[in-house]
Amino acid sequence: MFNWQILSGVFLGWSLGSNDSANVFGTAVATKMVRYSTAVILCAVFIVLGAWMEGEAGFHRLSSLVEQNANEVFICSLASGLTVTFMTILTLPVSTSQAIVGGIFGVALASGQAVDLVSFGKLIICWIGTPIGGFFIAMILYWLARLILQSQNLNFFELDWLLRWGLILSGIYGSYALGANNVANVTGIYVGAGMLSVEQASLIGGLSIAAGVMTFSRNVMMTVGKGLIPLNGVGAFVAVFSHAVVVHLYAQIGVPVSTSQAIVGAVMGVGVVLQRKMDFQKLFRILQAWIMTPVVSATVTIVFIKMFL
Repeated sequence: MFNWQILSGVFLGWSLGSNDSANVFGTAVATKMVRYSTAVILCAVFIVLGAWMEGEAGFHRLSSLVEQNANEVFICSLASGLTVTFMTILTLPVSTSQAIVGGIFGVALASGQAVDLVSFGKLIICWIGTPIGGFFIAMILYWLARLILQSQNLNFFELDWLLRWGLILSGIYGSYALGANNVANVTGIYVGAGMLSVEQASLIGGLSIAAGVMTFSRNVMMTVGKGLIPLNGVGAFVAVFSHAVVVHLYAQIGVPVSTSQAIVGAVMGVGVVLQRKMDFQKLFRILQAWIMTPVVSATVTIVFIKMFL
């Protein structure tokens, strides 16, 4: 029997896909090394594959934070999805992980449950470590990539071919890592509430993220890829690959983290090596969005629970 309460999870997945696809192919599309149409198709396919193959670990992490009934799960996902959609309209890359955790925190406050501050604290530490990891991995990988390319004496056409395929493959890996890590943000709390099996949650979550990629991802894709720091083809490849490594590592230990934070950290790492001028106004807006996201999501969740439950 169809459970209508999972629709808010589908909406959250769509919101995630429309926002976070920018993190895996935004740099490639912005540097015009990969077509937007090619990017969204590859991104959608490998998000679903990553969610199905490696999404299970994160489900139990989020579902263990706070006990929720079916109505609370519906409201938590709806509030998180509305928050992410609002930020997407503003063309800001935000953290769906922060949105759903903010919603879960809101459920705890509204229902009078004790909050597991230790678990929340561990998540926050991981959030802080995500952009830092992306930053340093990108710096090291860009330095190595530049040394290797300089030693090969490639002509223009060989370099162009190599970079295009590098961007496609790194985008595929990034998409897979996004699905593996972030599907728990979409349907993890449904598993905890006994509303979906792990297999159902993986498939529904992956497909809903893919739908967001296919329909509403273009504007945010340009913000990360071009708005923060201008990148060359090598820099774009390194940024996407570095962020994918960080996100995939967290997926292995079942911690859903922000792909937005990972890619922004990686882009900044490449920018430091290239000595490129950073758009600090854009960076400040992104940081504001990161701080606002869990607060807004928690607030909306509390308001909805008080109004409707």
